[in-house]
Amino acid sequence: MNAASAWITVVRSLRRAAAPLVLASIPQLVVAQQPAPGTGQSAIVTVGRALSLDDAIRLAARESEELDVARAGVARAGGQTKQARSLYLPQLNGSLAYARTLRSQFSALAGGGPDTSTVPQPQSVCAPRIAANATQAERDAALAQAQTCAAAQGIDFGSVGFGAKNQYTLGLAFSQNVFSGGRNAGQNAAANAGRRAAEVALTSQRAQLALDVTQAYFDAVLADRLVEIADTTFAQTDELLRQTTLARRVGNTSEFDLLRATVSRDNQRPVVIQRRGDRDVTYFRLKQLLNLPLDEPVTLTTPIDEPTTVSRVIAANATAASVAPGTPIDTLAPLPAPDTATANRAPVRQSEENVRAQEGFLRVARADRLPSLAITSNYQRLYFPNTITPNLNRFSENWTIGGALGVSLFSGGRVSGQVDVARANLDEARARHRLSQELAALDTRVALNQLQQAEASFAASRGTAGQARRAYSIDQIRYREGISTQTDLTQSRLLLEQAVANQALSARDLAVARARVALIRDLPINTGAFGAGAQRASSQPQSQQQPQPTQQQPRAQTASSSAGAAQSGSTIP
Repeated sequence: MNAASAWITVVRSLRRAAAPLVLASIPQLVVAQQPAPGTGQSAIVTVGRALSLDDAIRLAARESEELDVARAGVARAGGQTKQARSLYLPQLNGSLAYARTLRSQFSALAGGGPDTSTVPQPQSVCAPRIAANATQAERDAALAQAQTCAAAQGIDFGSVGFGAKNQYTLGLAFSQNVFSGGRNAGQNAAANAGRRAAEVALTSQRAQLALDVTQAYFDAVLADRLVEIADTTFAQTDELLRQTTLARRVGNTSEFDLLRATVSRDNQRPVVIQRRGDRDVTYFRLKQLLNLPLDEPVTLTTPIDEPTTVSRVIAANATAASVAPGTPIDTLAPLPAPDTATANRAPVRQSEENVRAQEGFLRVARADRLPSLAITSNYQRLYFPNTITPNLNRFSENWTIGGALGVSLFSGGRVSGQVDVARANLDEARARHRLSQELAALDTRVALNQLQQAEASFAASRGTAGQARRAYSIDQIRYREGISTQTDLTQSRLLLEQAVANQALSARDLAVARARVALIRDLPINTGAFGAGAQRASSQPQSQQQPQPTQQQPRAQTASSSAGAAQSGSTIP
């Protein structure tokens, strides 16, 4: 009896020695993470760049390619607005042209044709030869005789442009639209609506990026927490196996308990490996959003279970397009109430601007049925030098001013077709605007409902996790004293693991739900929660008519320019 009592005392001493190790393995949030024994993983310590949620959102706003695309859209819309506004202003164009004449039909008029005969020609009386010793009276008589037949020598048309070897044309063309039938007003209205829609799209993209970063950030924090839980669970099962092995050696437990402890420990090893792989993927996703090197280690400093901190970070980044790096967040300022009005949602505002743009395009299409009136003026300076270099002081001028009236008399149905297309686009835009209002109202209700569920789940999970920890610690004492069995201890451990994981998951869901509600005004509609039908219905058309603003050139302007060119005998480009 003394030997048996001594042996029982040794076994209980071993249990008491192992109990502190098991108690110390309760999940705690730590910075350094060590691999579970026997998982084949190298030591992983989360060190490197400290990154808070606020820093992540600001960094993503500076590095995001999606925001660069949206900014390019705003710049493009601004350029289209300038193009449309230019239709109200006068247009002045300059031109410079040069032409070299190789053969001309007017050369025969100037010289009477080339002389190809070989017979000596008598001296022309119109071009007498004056001797060197002629008297002044003889010289005057010869010059008077030559002047009487100067018209028979031909005309030098080269001095007025006909057959000139070199032709330079310097011109200015002026035009001012006086009446366009509403085309200019329609294009300006469409361009301004497109610019406002592009600005709304930029704001919406910035809000969506903030939500994506928040979700990716807390996905990574959650992955860290799940890895810690898996490591702790593995340590618990490994310690239980070691304790059961010692008890088996002294004959205090059965082989069945040893096998069950071994299987439980071995089943936990793949879970640890999977959790670590999932954590790597979430970190890769976060670094991709922030445009960070995938191999750069980061430390996430914003806790997952502080919803107020998350709300303040989101509110600070939602009220300003860009915040200076390092600007502290005011933790005492009251949180602004989220704007959940349907009319203020970004998709609704964007669809409303699309309706205004299509109304402008309809006015543009109808303007082709009305006449257009413009004032035109053309000024030209013409140079006809004998050499390649012109003399700027010797030139001829053409200057015309007039009005041009243009009207489409018959287009073969083109104008009617344009009006029908523009009217159909307007009807479609109005229908999509009504649909966006309905989906925006539904999306807002869903987001608020998800926030209420997340808050209730988070509050419930915190109490459950505390109770599970207390139950597990009591079960450890009971097992140490031999009152409880290994099955009871394993069940308590599984309940604790599930409760802690549920607490971490509910904290992540609450953070994302708070971020979504705070950004709900500028976020696009989350059609993924409504099914594929809503996604197809809310998709924007790809083939709507988008006419570009162009300066309308009256039809009579070409005729007037051609008339001016014919007068000078030159070609005007």
